[in-house]
Amino acid sequence: MGQSKALRHRKQAVRALVFVIAACMTAWGVYRGEVSVVLGKAVNVCLECIGLG
Repeated sequence: MGQSKALRHRKQAVRALVFVIAACMTAWGVYRGEVSVVLGKAVNVCLECIGLG
């Protein structure tokens, strides 16, 4: 029933790797100044859905 120790360790390593990659990609986007672009698109989508845009 229980997973082997090696399999649990591998899953934890994959999770950690995915987290580090996601953090690096987020930091790269912030560095490039894409926060304002994403926020602007989110505002436009919200205004279109409400019908004010």
